[in-house]
Order: sequence, then C-alpha cells, then structure tokens
Amino acid sequence: MAAVWQQVLAVDARYAAYRTPQLPQFRTQYVRRRSQLLRERAQGGHLAGEARRWYLRLRARLLAQRYGALSEAGSCRSALRASRTTLDRMEDFEEDPRGSRGHRRSLSRSSGPGGLRGGPDERPPGVVPTPLAEASRAMAGDTTLSENYAFAGVFHVFDQHLDSAVRKVQFAHDERHLLACCSLDGTLSVCRLAPGPPAVLRRLRGHGAGVSDFAWSLSNDVLVSTSLDGTLRLWDPGDGRCIRRVPDPDGAALLCCAFQPLNNNLTVVGSARHMVRVVNISTGKAARGGTGRLPGRVLALCFDAPGRVLWAGDDRGSVSSFLCDPGTGRLTKASRVLVQAGGSITSLSARAWASREAPDPSLLVNACPDRLLLFRVVEDEGGSGAPGLRLRRSFPTRHREQPLRSCFCPLMSFRQGACVVTGSEDASVHFFDVGRAARATVNTLQGHGAPVLAVAFNCDESLLASGDAAGTVIVWRRQHA
Repeated sequence: MAAVWQQVLAVDARYAAYRTPQLPQFRTQYVRRRSQLLRERAQGGHLAGEARRWYLRLRARLLAQRYGALSEAGSCRSALRASRTTLDRMEDFEEDPRGSRGHRRSLSRSSGPGGLRGGPDERPPGVVPTPLAEASRAMAGDTTLSENYAFAGVFHVFDQHLDSAVRKVQFAHDERHLLACCSLDGTLSVCRLAPGPPAVLRRLRGHGAGVSDFAWSLSNDVLVSTSLDGTLRLWDPGDGRCIRRVPDPDGAALLCCAFQPLNNNLTVVGSARHMVRVVNISTGKAARGGTGRLPGRVLALCFDAPGRVLWAGDDRGSVSSFLCDPGTGRLTKASRVLVQAGGSITSLSARAWASREAPDPSLLVNACPDRLLLFRVVEDEGGSGAPGLRLRRSFPTRHREQPLRSCFCPLMSFRQGACVVTGSEDASVHFFDVGRAARATVNTLQGHGAPVLAVAFNCDESLLASGDAAGTVIVWRRQHA
C-alpha cells in the first residue's frame, strides 16, 4: 500500500505548482496535509489492490482534465520532496543495516502512473501545454521581460560574512523567505526574510577552512556543504547542529556538491584532485562504482531534472557528463566537451525547458574568461544515451579570476521569452534574454562594491539574492512583487 500512496501523492505534487499561483504557501500546506492523510490510509489498509489502482488512474485523469497534461520531468522533484523528508530516509537506512536495501527504500520508483520513463500523460516534444502556460503567466505576470525584471530596489542587506567572499546563495526549495549562504570564513548562515524583520537565524560552524559550496535537500531538512578543509558536512538547518562529517578519502579540498534529485541519500562531491565521488550520506561511505575522474579540478556539478545525467565542469575548460543510477549511485562516463580551452568552468545549471520557444533540455555554463554560454542538450545519434551539447547562445560577461555563478529564472519555462541571471566581476548582476541574438541584456543591478559571485531567485521570483567577494549579500525586491 505504501507504494500506491506515494504514487498518488506524486500525481498530486506534480500539479501543486498550478494550484493558487498567488499563494505558494498554500500549495505546500496542501501537499503536506495530503501526505498525512495518505499515510493514515496506508496504515489502515484501506481499499483492495485493484481499487487502489483504479483510484490512482481516476485521480490522474481528473487532475489532467482540470490543469492539463504534464510531461516536465522535473515535476518528479516535487513528488519526492513532498512524500518524505531526507531525515526520514536517513533514519530508515540506519534502522535497516542490510546495505543497499536501505537506500533503495528511499527512492520513489515512480513519479506517477508512468514512472520515470514518462507516463500515459506524456506529450510529443515541442508541444507547449496551454494550461501550464497560463499558470506560469499568472505567477510571472503578463508583462514583457524588461518589465518583469525591473526591480524596486534593495529589500535587505546581510553582512554576517563581511570581509570573506560569499561563494553561494540559495533559497530553500519552494520557500519564498528562507535563504542560506556559504562563505570563505568557514561558516554557513541561514536567514529568514519574513515574517518580521529579516534576520540571521543561525550560523553553522565547524569547517576548518572556507566553505566552497552547499546544497539544500529537496525537503529542506538537510544542508550539505563542502569545504577547502577536505570534508563534507551534513547540517540540520533547524537547529544548526552538524549531523555528520565525511572526510575526503584523498584528503583533497572539496570544491562543489550536489544532491541526487531522485535519491537524497546520495550526494555528489567534486575535489581538487580531479575526482567526482558519490557519497551515501546515511552511512558516510562512497557508493560502489560512484567515482569518476576529470582532466582538472572539479569546480561545478549539477544534475539534469530527471536525475539521470550528472554534469561536471573543471578548471581545464571541459564539461563532462556521467550517467547516474539513482538507486545505487553508480556513475558511467558518457561524454566530455571542451567548452573553453585554457579556461575554467565555474558554474553549471541544467533546465528541462529553456523557454516556450525552445522546449528542450538546456545547460547554462559560466566559462572563464568572459563568457556565459547556453547549450542545448542533445542525445547521441548512435543511441548510446550519452548527452551532447550544442551552443545556442553566448553572452559577454566580465569573468577573469573569480568563481562566478549563474541561474535560470525559475518561472521562465512557459513565458514568452526567457531570462538567465549571472554575477559579474564588474560588481553587477546581469539579466540576459536567451531568445535574443543581439542586445540580449534585459536589466543590470548595481549596488555591490566587489565582484558578484553568486545569484539566486526564490521560488516565485519576488526576491533575488546576490553575494559578492567582500562578503555582502543583497536581497533585491522585484518591482511588481
């Protein structure tokens, strides 16, 4: 019965983004309450097997009629995030010591009736669903890109990391006002922007050197961080305690990390000794077969939305891809593309859709020197499943020495036109329209006094956070939010 209620919840969660678009907090409460009720039904053993399958099919059909059919692979993230927390899965693993069975239990096999390979609601590629476009426009506003990314000014300035570079800022998943930052001062901070005056909730201390990267789990109950001290740490952002410390087996500085989106028991880390390694955070051990080697120091990692492909960038200017088994963490080397000879890749972001006009997978790359690149992800014509990259757009940036980051705008998938945002060494935040071949700049935010290293939107684009090399974090408020 447990598998059935997870499938039902997955279907509900896939449509959560299109319920009450102006009230995202209601969507979160709905999914949590739905999860609680389904758990109670599962424990009570309600409905026979055939009746459960009938209910699942009927539920999926009714939601599809109400909101339109879905095919975005990234929607399975919401299903997994809503169904179980990361700490729940870690506790299950520790209660069951029988190796791989423990973390296989943490993996939801299906994001709905059709599973990971796409269900009966899958559409042909290139078709943009009207109901989803309307939902996205309702959240983003029926405005031009320039109007939509006009900012009213500074919402708040944080200076808890002053005089040490802030390497990354990131809002919690589906949260408008919960923000985390990491710094070369060796700490992380968790900040609340509302309700009440903005404040630093807690500082996470324990690393012996600068914190290079961090990531939120999909349920926001765990932060994982990497440090130049050669350790990976797990934190409880609620009380600030360190849950686990995992040293790198090579003793190398760890430069980046990413959660496996379908299995948050697994975290991937990249090291200064050219290694990509998958770590099971429930045990602190490396996953069997979960290692790979790059030509240079691993500076950036990201997964595609389905969690099947891991992208890794290094300081030799190349982007490598690995096929990742979400159940075991095994990595299989797929491809390598030399993007910037003699340069370095400092940031990678994957997206299932680039825009309404380009509904195919994309990869956003910060390549030093002086380039922000948008690639279209294509499959190998030989049928091997190895992904390839084709350049779609190149945007000029000021990028010579610093590890700059960029991001997609979260609500851009079904809007006319689309934007990407990047930091820059000219102390500004730049917005680019991916649909323009010329004059692509949509907006520029000026207010930092040092190179802007990191940028991040919250879930509804009402706020943008940016961190700089001097330790200042500015939260910008969108004009019509």
